[in-house]
Amino acid sequence: MSGLPEFLNDKRQAIEARRKRLEAQADVQPQRLSAAVRVAGRSGVREIRIRDYQVISDSPPDFAGYDLGPSSPELQLGVLGSCVSHVTLIQAAQLGIPLDSADVEVTGHMHPLAGRPGYEDVPVYLHDISYTLRIASPASEEQLAGLHEAVERACPILNLLLKPQTIAGRLERA
Repeated sequence: MSGLPEFLNDKRQAIEARRKRLEAQADVQPQRLSAAVRVAGRSGVREIRIRDYQVISDSPPDFAGYDLGPSSPELQLGVLGSCVSHVTLIQAAQLGIPLDSADVEVTGHMHPLAGRPGYEDVPVYLHDISYTLRIASPASEEQLAGLHEAVERACPILNLLLKPQTIAGRLERA
């Protein structure tokens, strides 16, 4: 066994060990996640810091950027695809569904004139988002349909986008 089937076996063992460890703890608290973004001087590049990692976000040249990285909406599509694919692996491991491959393509729309005169009704945010999950597997159609349902139920980023959220923002003078 090599490749994705071997990984799914490792994933199943890790999930089970993690579950047992968490269930053995007396007081499991929600995990606080954070990201910090710094705008880099003259370039306007956004440096996103998450734990010990850095991701660069930039704009194309026609938007005064240098095209050094994906835009924020593009990153959002990538984050959704990453989460759907990871939750697919988790659910396949837990359900014992064999996978030879799993790929996700995510698309969405943004209109460059959204919110401007004549385009007031066009959303200024990423919309019409869709994804295609492509799986190669010897599993039955019924098993794959069950896997897809489990993924859509468990994927935190998909559910974040599907369900209204409250976001609190404030401005502080630096």
